[in-house]
Amino acid sequence: MKKEIIVTAKTVEEAKAKAAAELEVSVEELEITVLEEGKKGFLGIGASDAKISAVYTVKRAGVALDFIRKVVEDMELDLTVAMKDGDNDDTLITVDGEGAGLLIGHHGETMDSLQYLANLAANKKVKGEKQEYVKITLDIEGYRAKREQKLRELARKMASKVVKGKKSVMLEPMNPYERRIIHSEIQGIEGVSTNSIGSENNRRIVIFLDDTKTEA
Repeated sequence: MKKEIIVTAKTVEEAKAKAAAELEVSVEELEITVLEEGKKGFLGIGASDAKISAVYTVKRAGVALDFIRKVVEDMELDLTVAMKDGDNDDTLITVDGEGAGLLIGHHGETMDSLQYLANLAANKKVKGEKQEYVKITLDIEGYRAKREQKLRELARKMASKVVKGKKSVMLEPMNPYERRIIHSEIQGIEGVSTNSIGSENNRRIVIFLDDTKTEA
């Protein structure tokens, strides 16, 4: 996606700097076309401003960032939206500030929906352009780290219950991200294993006794 603006200033260099500030990027990221060179004139007579066309090609992660910012703006929330490289070959968009909890929802359901839409926006196919898939992760008020800790604690607690009671335990439905956390935590616990049953949004994890899983 491309953004183009027309900017005027006393000099071409000032116009470039003005365009970069307006688009919130560096001058080096802009495609500049000089439409009119500025003229100093004589004693102020005949002076004219420089005019440029500045084109910025928005990176796909930037499209996702703009989408989240627009959601925040439309909800009239005073929040900080930022973007950086993630830890899993993804791009992490973070949202912080008072009232950000509205965008999280029950067990992160609203946040996950926004993340899904942000990924759709970022990976929208543009005719004639080659593109690789970009993965967007959305985190609000550090929710994902807090949720992961709670899920790992839940996994350990339920594993202990299974071992003591000798009965399998079925957890509430979870999304793929949360199920992976449970599976990962149980893998390191002796005597129990996990399995997933159900389909789509109703997929659940079952923690069960596994006598074959013992330490060597």
